[in-house]
Amino acid sequence: FQGYKDRVYSIALCFFDGNEATAKDVTQEVFLKLMTTISQFQNRSEFSTWLYRLVTNTCLDRKRALRRFLSFGTSGELDVPERQKSIEDRYIQRELEMSVRKVIVAMKPKLRMAVLLKYFDDLSYDEIAAALGCSKGTVASRLNRAHRILARKLSHLRGAFASGE
Repeated sequence: FQGYKDRVYSIALCFFDGNEATAKDVTQEVFLKLMTTISQFQNRSEFSTWLYRLVTNTCLDRKRALRRFLSFGTSGELDVPERQKSIEDRYIQRELEMSVRKVIVAMKPKLRMAVLLKYFDDLSYDEIAAALGCSKGTVASRLNRAHRILARKLSHLRGAFASGE
């Protein structure tokens, strides 16, 4: 439990755009499901892969259940090391993080989960495929579509950062 608690919470927190209450609920639900379904684990894959599948399904189930009531918060920030930055640099960084987060949150759940598992939990394509129950090619396709969406929706930021605005 202790070894996976933070990772499960982190995925849920990112999936629900920083909504801590929902992330905590999902984390608790995942571990309750884990306790009741552990006998179904058949050692055909790594335990972590099976757990990520459980996390994915629980997040998607919760999203469907809350669809009409879900509001995405903006309290969470991407985990970026804080160095000695000027106030202006920190503001720009925060704006960039919020812009990226907005685009990720607006993606379809299948694309969003692939992005979260790849870039927030640093899983390989094989691990993502196993966790999402799809092929490695499907993972590559979903990440490619997500990259195109990010590039298209954030293209306006390229000029601002290049010109130093």
